[in-house]
Amino acid sequence: MTHTPADQHTPTPAELRDRIEHTRRELGDTVQALADKTDVKARTQQKAGALKRQAVVKAGELKGQAAKATSQIQNKLPDPVKKKAALAAGQARTAAAQAGRTWEEKAPASLQQRTAQSAQLAREHRTLLLAAAAGVTLLWLARCKS
Repeated sequence: MTHTPADQHTPTPAELRDRIEHTRRELGDTVQALADKTDVKARTQQKAGALKRQAVVKAGELKGQAAKATSQIQNKLPDPVKKKAALAAGQARTAAAQAGRTWEEKAPASLQQRTAQSAQLAREHRTLLLAAAAGVTLLWLARCKS
């Protein structure tokens, strides 16, 4: 038989149940924290969401700055320059529309189809094309400096 010192309190069954429940809650919290740390997919999604929010905020700031800069430039341009720019833009749109109509009228259907397919592929693989173009440009610049 074990003797306890007289100054130690012997817990009651209710106190023991409370301690056990408290320990279970702590253990459950610890296990959940460990599970959260090991859930790479969830952590990655949280990080991606945070980065997306930051990008949206930054894009909004840049858009505002661009609009302000555009407004300042437009305010500084003389009216004759603005009129000439508007006229040139209208002429370019008209010429592009005319070229499109001419293409549709005169180009063979098979060539139009292949061109449309190529354009679709280019849109689908835009990043790859841009990376390739950047690589070629860098090589060209390196060769020019040599």
